Amino acid sequence: MSQLEQVQAEYEKFTDQFQSVIISTVSAEGIPNASYAPFVMDDSYNIYIYISGLVTHTKNLYDNPRISVLFIEDENQAHQIFARRRLSFDCTATLIERETDHWQKIVERFQNRFGEIIEVFRGLADFRIFKLTPSQGRFVVGFGSAYNISADNLRQLIQVTPKDVK
Repeated sequence: MSQLEQVQAEYEKFTDQFQSVIISTVSAEGIPNASYAPFVMDDSYNIYIYISGLVTHTKNLYDNPRISVLFIEDENQAHQIFARRRLSFDCTATLIERETDHWQKIVERFQNRFGEIIEVFRGLADFRIFKLTPSQGRFVVGFGSAYNISADNLRQLIQVTPKDVK
């Protein structure tokens, strides 16, 4: 198996080890906010987050639907703290309307993954599901080993070379 094939296989399974994703939003005034949210992902790499309408990042998503997400290797598992394996995507957030068929399917996926707490969230009117649609991404597996991901094909990694770095 070639190095690219090995990295590709790792990329395809990378998010399986996570139950939550780090999220970064920006307010209408341009103030950044970092947080996290439990997630589910579909086969097209769309990420769904189920979050309270009372938190800063939800207000930010209404004001500015652009969001960055980060999946990052646990520090305790990293061979080198300066080169933790990580996957990031730039995304656009779209609210999934409550009680639609799509909303019901996503809630079921959350319930299968996270259990009874989702029943509580279903009854809370302030909880929202956002679909995060990636426009581009980057998968880093170590020093000098980074791969771009294009919205044209979110399944395909494109190795970053020194000429790509500015």
